[in-house]
Order: sequence, then C-alpha cells, then structure tokens
Amino acid sequence: MSTDQTAFLPDTALSERHIRILDAAERVFARAGFHAATMQDVAMEAGMSPGNLYRYFSSKDAIIAGMAERDRSTIAADFAALCPSRGPLLDQLEEIGRKHLVRQPREKAVIALQIWAEASRNEEMARMCAGIEETLIGGLLAALGEAKRTGELPPDLDEQSFLMAISMMADGFFCRRAIEPQFDAEAGADVLFRSMHALARVLPLSATPVQSLETQS
Repeated sequence: MSTDQTAFLPDTALSERHIRILDAAERVFARAGFHAATMQDVAMEAGMSPGNLYRYFSSKDAIIAGMAERDRSTIAADFAALCPSRGPLLDQLEEIGRKHLVRQPREKAVIALQIWAEASRNEEMARMCAGIEETLIGGLLAALGEAKRTGELPPDLDEQSFLMAISMMADGFFCRRAIEPQFDAEAGADVLFRSMHALARVLPLSATPVQSLETQS
C-alpha cells in the first residue's frame, strides 16, 4: 500500500500498526513540535524500528496527512450518526463536542495549535485544515437545518452567525486547553455548551447577512 493511499484511509480501515503509529506521532509532536520531532522519535514511541516505520509512512508530512484525515473521517462519521429519533439534535451536537473537546487528551489541543500555525505558511497544511473545516461546517449545517425543520430550533435562526460564534468559542477553548496545563476542560465545556444552547434560540436572521464560514475558507 502506498503512503498516499494510507493517508486517506478512514480510521476503521487502518491497520492496528497504522493506528499505533498515528497515536505515537501525536504524542511525539505534542511534546517536541512538528519540526523538532524526527521519524526516529516516532518510531521509538511506536515501539518499532525506523525502517519498519517507513514501510507505513514515508515522511513526517505523510504522518501529519494521516492524522488530519483520521480526524476528518471521525468527524464525518459522528455527524452521519446524528438522528432526531435519538433526542434533541443540539444535545447530540453537544455530545460530539464534548467527545472532541474534552474527552480527547490535551495533546490533541496542542497539536491543533501547531497545525493552525503551520497552515498560515504551508499551503498543503492549509488544505488539510480546510478539508476538516468543510466536513465540520457541512455536518453542523445539516444538523441545524434538520433541527429547524422539526421545530427544535426557531425557523429564523441565523445559521451562519451561529456557526461563526460557536466556532470562535471552540477555537478559543482549544487554545486555552493547549497553553494552560491546569485549564479545567469540563468547566470550560459547560460554559461553551450553555452558550451554544442559548445562542441557538436568540440569534435571528438580520437584514445584513453575515459572510458564510464556507465562503471565508
């Protein structure tokens, strides 16, 4: 299997060895950063020889692409599982948010900051970020549209403003969690999701539409 194919397999299709490498790489990159970390560091963390590591990923860039695609696939699967029969969609969205913001190890937030910083000067990294963002926004828009259709949310909810607000709050949450080791993720998530529920009911459409997040990206 080529590295290019490997990088774009969903997590469910990855071998145990691929998953072990990606998990090890996340820990190494969180500790040392993308640029300082080496393939040898990742191999040692994964408990394998460098030569064996190169059989699965040809470079650090290939590993980073695999990490990004795994995150994108996981997000897509989470949104695909949303269903009105399972309860209020906002509650289901909160559960997805808590899964990715709180239950994931702090290293995920540290890596997210590194990826955002790298994306500001690396076009390939920027494209990977855009792919994750597109999946996230698409899933949220579909869920909001269904919630409006069923009457769970008001029909005049300004979806774009709502998404912009919660995206900025989630980004801020990631930043705080990454740079503050003692940050209380549970308490922060409670504030974030209380705000999400409140905004969903008090953010009507305005006469001047807000530029969509999809357009911005």
